[in-house]
Amino acid sequence: MTPYPSVLRGNRESPAVREPRRRPSAGPRGLQAAAPLNFFRVMAHAETTFPDWMRWGGTLLKDLALDPLLREIAILRVAGLSDVGYEWVQHEPIARSVGATDEMVRALGRDEIEAGCFSPDQRAVLRFTTEVVRDVRPSDDTVTALTGLLTPREVVELLMVIGQYMMIARVAAATDLEVDKPMGAAVYRAAG
Repeated sequence: MTPYPSVLRGNRESPAVREPRRRPSAGPRGLQAAAPLNFFRVMAHAETTFPDWMRWGGTLLKDLALDPLLREIAILRVAGLSDVGYEWVQHEPIARSVGATDEMVRALGRDEIEAGCFSPDQRAVLRFTTEVVRDVRPSDDTVTALTGLLTPREVVELLMVIGQYMMIARVAAATDLEVDKPMGAAVYRAAG
């Protein structure tokens, strides 16, 4: 694999990727802050949306009412269901930094979302995430269980996280993206 994915080969590199430090629209938290990740280099080809997308990603990582551990186990669940290693490699250390245990990470890797290492709230989030990814609309029972645990704001934020990481998984897969060394918690600084 190459740092420039197959879907982009043969295309002229966009100025935002070629010269990120000289491109004012990239902003102070644009590609130059995220340069270590191939994924960000790919996304920078969408020059007009990249700066706002980076801010959006930063908001999802730092400014939600949704518990960070619930966010991260949902992201790992999306990664597992999407069978995209890129997302898993990047978010496993982040999940650990917000409280995911070795047992949780192993259970998610084995597709065991009902494992005893998860609390009832975590299992409800994992079921909801699974159904949104696989079926688009979760079952009434799953929605009822989740809305009994999370506020409407947290439910919508969870849907935003699931949607964001479904998109990331699809971009990574469609572009045969080479897996980078994980940034871990440093991604918080890069994300805005």
